[in-house]
Amino acid sequence: MDNSSNSNSKISIQTAYDIIINEHVNLYHSLDFENIKAIEEPLKNARQVFLIGAGRTGFMVKAATMRLMHLGYQVHVVGETTTPAIGKDDLLIAVSGSGTTKSIVNAAETACKSEAQIVCFTTNDLSPLAKIAHHTIMIPAAGKQEHTNKISQQYAGSLFEQGFLLLFDAFIQYLWKQSDSNAEQLWEMHANME
Repeated sequence: MDNSSNSNSKISIQTAYDIIINEHVNLYHSLDFENIKAIEEPLKNARQVFLIGAGRTGFMVKAATMRLMHLGYQVHVVGETTTPAIGKDDLLIAVSGSGTTKSIVNAAETACKSEAQIVCFTTNDLSPLAKIAHHTIMIPAAGKQEHTNKISQQYAGSLFEQGFLLLFDAFIQYLWKQSDSNAEQLWEMHANME
C-alpha cells in the first residue's frame, strides 16, 4: 500500500487520543439523557431482554449484555446458539448506527410480531429500525458510511460504537446505584469458569 498520499495526515498517538476524547465530549453535549432514562421501566418490566448488533457494534452489544446479566437481568444475545424465542413481555434492544442493517431490522420485525417491546440505539431516527422501535435513542455520531469528517475523524462508525458502549455503561452505573446491590453481590454473577 502506498502511504505517500497520507504523509500530511500522520499524527501522534496522543493527538489521536485527543481527537477521540474531544469527539466524545461533543457527543456527550448532544445526548438526551432523559430520553435514555425512559427505557428504565421497559427494561425492569421485561421478562427477558434480548440484544442485537452486527460487526464491531455487536461486540459492544455483548459487553452491554454482560453488564445487564451482572445486574441480574435475564439476557440473551440474538444469534447465539442458546438464545430462546422472543415473546410478549420481552424487550429487544437493537443497536445499529445506520438503522438499516438487514439482520437487525428483521429481528426487530420479528420482535414486533411477537408483541415484544423494542428499543433502538441509532444515528438515524428516520431509519427502518427507528420506525419499528417503540423507543429510539439517538447517538448523533457518524455512521460507518460517512467519510466527510464533519462529525468524526475516526474510521467507519467508531464514534457510534464507542458512544453506545460508554452511554450504556453510564446507564448500567445508574441502574446499579438505584439498586441495593453492592460490588460484591455483582461479582457473584461474574463468570467463574474462565
